[in-house]
Amino acid sequence: MTTWDYLIVGHGLAGATLSVELRRRGYRVLVLDRPQPDSASNVAAGLMNPVAGKRFALAWRAADLLPAALAYYRELEQHFGATFLWELPILKLFSSVEEQNTLLARSADHPWQNFVEEISGTLPEKPGVNTGLGGARIRGGGYVAVRELLAALTREGLAEGWLRSETFDPQQLVVHAAEVRYGEAVRARHVVFCEGAAATQNAYFSWLPLTPNQGEVLDVQCDGLSEAQVLNKGAYVVPLGEGCFRVGATYRWPPFAAGLTEEARTELSQRLAAMTSLPFRVTGQRAGVRPAVRDRKPLIGWHPETPEVSIFNGFGSKGVMLAPRLAVLFADALEGRGELWPEVNILRYYPLYQAARSAGGPSL
Repeated sequence: MTTWDYLIVGHGLAGATLSVELRRRGYRVLVLDRPQPDSASNVAAGLMNPVAGKRFALAWRAADLLPAALAYYRELEQHFGATFLWELPILKLFSSVEEQNTLLARSADHPWQNFVEEISGTLPEKPGVNTGLGGARIRGGGYVAVRELLAALTREGLAEGWLRSETFDPQQLVVHAAEVRYGEAVRARHVVFCEGAAATQNAYFSWLPLTPNQGEVLDVQCDGLSEAQVLNKGAYVVPLGEGCFRVGATYRWPPFAAGLTEEARTELSQRLAAMTSLPFRVTGQRAGVRPAVRDRKPLIGWHPETPEVSIFNGFGSKGVMLAPRLAVLFADALEGRGELWPEVNILRYYPLYQAARSAGGPSL
């Protein structure tokens, strides 16, 4: 029987980031993951945006989260000798005169700290970009090639033995006081679930308000369109090089169709057409299911009655920016050297656990 410090279930962005942090600290970590080419992490455009959403609001804790994320991805680039991170400005294009007037009026109060570099009713011309109503130039963000990063970590993990390509079987997990056993060959001090949307079926954490959310993205060829920035106008257009772009993403709540939909293809094509007059050709389409949370904050912490079991999940569409800093925060808490931020601690939903137990939920 092999003894590990941590057993991690799932090697999407959340599980991979936490695994990197724990192994950096010298812990013996075993990760179990079933390869899923169209997992949420593999489909994601990997965007980091400090100012986003319909309200054009400063992202939660952006000044803390973004520098940590940039440093994390730069370190992995050095480790693998590859490029995963592109720091690019984000050009938010106004959709209407009303939006233009609203944001121009708000800009006088500097609500976005130093992340908004310019906001104007007129913008310099950019090849292929419809800048008619002006927009806002956002700095400090960019995007990460998540699929390529996870592939590099997977190859390393399989070669070094800390990652096993297998489906986790909950029937083989046995939790005793201060010990976790998985099957006949694995013993660990602690198990962390990083399963994404699959956590809705997890016996320990099904009481948490995690709702699967489907997103689809398009890959397009649009020769001549400026690649000097990420575009945003109802959708994001992320440059991938050589005239290739990723356009996304849609948001669909259950019930949603399995797999790819013509509806998403049409919606994203129309949104891209609103940002450029250049012809484009769809070269690919992918769909994934995100782990979304009611209050749009991650779910991190220990099971209320079984401290050997914890969760690191619920990052939704902002995982690229959130996961690196929160992995450090959680690793500190696991070592007893710090506390989780209350906004992400699953204790905020403890009344739901109590209600589930009262209603005859699982007794673990």
